[in-house]
Order: sequence, then C-alpha cells, then structure tokens
Amino acid sequence: MTAMIALDRIAMSYPGAGSPAVHDLTMDVPRGQFFVLIGESGSGKTTALHIINRLLEPSAGQIRIDGVDAGTMDPVALRRGMGFVFQAVGLFPHMSVAENVGVTPRLLGWPAPTIAARVDELLELVHLPPGQYRDRSPAALSGGQRQRVGLARALAARPAIMLMDEPFGALDPLTRDELAEDYRAIHDALGLTTVLVTHDMTEALLLGDRIAVMRDGTIVQSGAPRELLDRPADNLVRKLIDTPRRRTLRLAEVMREAAP
Repeated sequence: MTAMIALDRIAMSYPGAGSPAVHDLTMDVPRGQFFVLIGESGSGKTTALHIINRLLEPSAGQIRIDGVDAGTMDPVALRRGMGFVFQAVGLFPHMSVAENVGVTPRLLGWPAPTIAARVDELLELVHLPPGQYRDRSPAALSGGQRQRVGLARALAARPAIMLMDEPFGALDPLTRDELAEDYRAIHDALGLTTVLVTHDMTEALLLGDRIAVMRDGTIVQSGAPRELLDRPADNLVRKLIDTPRRRTLRLAEVMREAAP
C-alpha cells in the first residue's frame, strides 16, 4: 500500500546552527492512520511537521504525498490540500468565526452559498452550534472554543491530511481531554490521515495508532503504543513511557492517603 505521507532520508539545517535540525529522517504514514511524533524540546518533531507541507525545505531526501514527489508540486497548492492546527490557533481577530472558518474555501474560489453551508456543517462537527457562534468574534470565545474554530478552519477545504502542532497544549486539562477525544472521533469519522506533534506521552498513547519517538533530529523508535510500552528501544523511550506510569502510581498513592 502506498503511504499517504512518506519522508525518505530527510535532512535539514537552520542557518548558523551547529547541528542539523533533522537528519536521515525516514517515516511512512499509511492512509487513515493517526501518527504521533513525540520527543523532548529540540528533538526536531515540529521541524519534521513543517517539512511535510514544505513550510521548510529539506536539503536532502524526498517527501512523497500519496505517492507523488512533493518537490514537484506547487507548495501553496500542497498546503491548501492539508489542514494545519497550531497551539496558538492564529484566528484572524477582525473576522467573525464564520469568516475565519471559510478562509481557505474563499481562496479556492468556492461559491458563497457552498462556503456558508460548509461553515455551518463544520461548526456542528466541532460542537459549536452555528446559530450561536457563527457571527461571534474570536475575542468573545474561550481558549477551547477558539481551538475548535481553528480545527474547523483546518477542515474547511476537505483535506485528506491533518497536521497538528501541540494543538491541545495550552488548554486546561478538562478542555484538553474533551477536545482531544472529539478530534480522534472526527479523524475516524472522516478517514483522515493525521500527524500530531506532542511532548505528552499520555496523549500520544491515548490518541495514536503509531508513535514515533524523536531524538537529535531522527526517529529512534516507531511502533504501536503497545510495542513501545512492552519493548522500549532505549533509555529515552523508557523515560517517556515511564512518565504516565509514574503519574498513575502517584495519583493512586494520593487517593489512598485521602481515603477516610
């Protein structure tokens, strides 16, 4: 089966940096998979995400999207065919919720009635009733609501691929868990191919079909959550895996101490 996203021996360096941001980076993401990139700060995971849609250009290697060399594709058209959700959301403050969600369809020249219908459809999908939220400004929304609008905007042009860079990291724990679960359901319902960057191993284990652990610009282990739990490749992977376990044990201890 042709991978929906394939990076083959990718290398890329930032100007003036002493070492490459990514090197010998190879990964395949099959169509429909929820793929998670995790690693410590500076491991190269966000750089890898930006290379997929050519926000950053590699100095070596090849990117293929659904079997096509991405280097032969117009980068603007490539990006418009992918959804991208950032931690900071980046809604346009002078636009209403509906105008924010409809940005890409307008750029693509969709008819106004089609855009309006798509906006309402997506607001329903992300649990923001259109009649209540369509005309609001981003300033009138909570952080979780703004992130839901950002998700709707990323889905507006019906992309097959979704790229997500710490999309839930700035939210409070309850909102974060709720939105993460809602997005996983959307991923499954729409048959999306998702690449999520996170530093939270609990989030990776709960959401991902496959997890790739990055260190120093390359992948040190990739596999299903159970594979990483059962057979961590090295001390870094073991440390990441042990974090949710330690939290679970500490929580159990606190609950025992608080019991009457």
